[in-house]
Amino acid sequence: MPTLGKPLYGTPALFLVALLALSPWVSAQESSGPAAGATSEEQGRDNAASQTQPPREDYYRAEFVILERIVDPANVNEKMASRNPEPPKPDINEILRAVDRNGTVETTRQLVPRNELHLQTAANRLENSGRFRILLAAGWYQSFPPDFDGEPLRVAIGDWLADAGHREVEGHITIDRQRYLHVDAHLNHWQPLSLQQNTLSQGSDAEDTASGSNQPMDDGTEQEAPVEGQSDPGNDKAADSLASMATGGDVAGTDQAPVSSASQPKAELITWIRETRRMRSEEVHFLDSPTIGVLVFFKKIEE
Repeated sequence: MPTLGKPLYGTPALFLVALLALSPWVSAQESSGPAAGATSEEQGRDNAASQTQPPREDYYRAEFVILERIVDPANVNEKMASRNPEPPKPDINEILRAVDRNGTVETTRQLVPRNELHLQTAANRLENSGRFRILLAAGWYQSFPPDFDGEPLRVAIGDWLADAGHREVEGHITIDRQRYLHVDAHLNHWQPLSLQQNTLSQGSDAEDTASGSNQPMDDGTEQEAPVEGQSDPGNDKAADSLASMATGGDVAGTDQAPVSSASQPKAELITWIRETRRMRSEEVHFLDSPTIGVLVFFKKIEE
């Protein structure tokens, strides 16, 4: 089930544009055969990839597109500014795409060219609609055997927020496999603090420092982490998820206790994605929030 959002108004056009962009893949899901929706060019690339290396079992091309909806954050019916998500995990070594303050891009995946992605046409249509900005479009080949326990893949993309010292969208994506592939998306979407918010934050910091209230309390308690929802496998088709993006969903189980201003981020949280989704190969899946979304596609490579 979606984990974010409240109903957004005036979004039918948004839904129609997104649905139009993905209609070839929704149709492909209804076709029979393992290569449904694949073009002859794609099949040729996949065959070439399989011929240049030894046969591998459970071999896939994984594809991800992360997009941002172009909308005034003031029009998003989310009340996330007071939330303080847990800081990024410091021990994440694998990187899907991370861009530092100087624009240097890091990745630990051997990414295929963007124009070879199955999702490339969908990404182009969404971007050309003028309603979305593509922040990431990436794919790579990897084996995902049963009981595969994947490492989190770090994501740091979008505009650089100088005061906060990080990118606009940050978090991680994890791929696991039990009987089926599963994708867990853990992404935060930030915006700079307004001038008024920044002034209030600086004033609170000074007050906390003077009073000593920003010192850690040795009471043996920890702040409860947000509950991460798991989606209903029966509702994970691309069309259903796109409808969810248009109408939003309720944030459940994510309330957190107020924290000291000394630990408040120097940016405002707009929305986040906390979702685990079961994947079916040859289908497009969409993990969504009111302002950002993740398109996912897995193609099984037969060798």
